[in-house]
Amino acid sequence: RREQARLRARVLEEDTEPWQKAPQFSGLQRVGGVDLSYIKGDESRACASLVVLSYPDLEVLYQDCRMVPVTAPYVAGFLAFREVPVLVEAVQRLQQEEPRLQPQVLLVDGNGLLHPRGFGTACHLGVLTDLPCVGVAKNLLHVDGLVRDELHREQVRSLQRSGEAFPLTGASGKVLGMVLRSHDKSSRPLYVSVGHRVSLGTAMRLVRACCRFRVPEPIRQVRHGARGTGRE
Repeated sequence: RREQARLRARVLEEDTEPWQKAPQFSGLQRVGGVDLSYIKGDESRACASLVVLSYPDLEVLYQDCRMVPVTAPYVAGFLAFREVPVLVEAVQRLQQEEPRLQPQVLLVDGNGLLHPRGFGTACHLGVLTDLPCVGVAKNLLHVDGLVRDELHREQVRSLQRSGEAFPLTGASGKVLGMVLRSHDKSSRPLYVSVGHRVSLGTAMRLVRACCRFRVPEPIRQVRHGARGTGRE
């Protein structure tokens, strides 16, 4: 918990890069996605996946999926300590082998500030790699009084078109993220939160820009790569 608090103090919740403030993200050329997926029935190994896509074309430039040992135990609220080290290694391999393809931002299949102590996987990975990171989750994490009750479901139903969204305001009064309808053909929302070195507004714009389907393309492609290894 102390280590998590120490790292949490390094999170930057604002835009730090010129492309983040530019119309149509001018200057953004590479968007990454990361994920860790397990073999069913085996929690000791996982497929650590990293993809890098061109922007705005969203074509795959780099893909790395490999089986890795996972030794740290799962503890609720501290999942990043189990998963982030192998994702950091994937980023470091890319930086060593193909430095010209380093992503300018990472979309993480998980949460950022939307976390019991405001330091989810996207924050943890961002701080350790010093890359802008955005958390993109498919389910609501029940923190700070947020629950998937009838009011929440009614708000989700009110999102009629792609790009419509509403804020996730916790009982503390802090906006922890946004609920986004990412595609006209899917009523299931995404839960977007700041990871590191990005504002919530920019995170939302980026996720919308990367969605050809419900899930943004960097995360969709990284999951596809994991399935290609036979691991899901």
